[in-house]
Amino acid sequence: MKITVCIGSSCHVRGSRQVVEQLQDLIRKNGLGDEVELCGSFCIGNCQQGVCVTVDDEFCSVTPEGTAAFFEEKVRKPLNKQ
Repeated sequence: MKITVCIGSSCHVRGSRQVVEQLQDLIRKNGLGDEVELCGSFCIGNCQQGVCVTVDDEFCSVTPEGTAAFFEEKVRKPLNKQ
């Protein structure tokens, strides 16, 4: 699974650094380092929707406050089904 977080200026202002840090921590705490690739990217193209994140090719809008819920729904659950 590949997670890409926009680190462009608009998403940076909305908290992309905090989202990245939380995702790094959640990936580590859940022992998913071998299954999840976390990347950064400049402008994913939906700047008005908050911190832009893609999981594989699915677009998501994430806030620093919603990162844990995003991780559970879009990362842990799908990986547990495999």
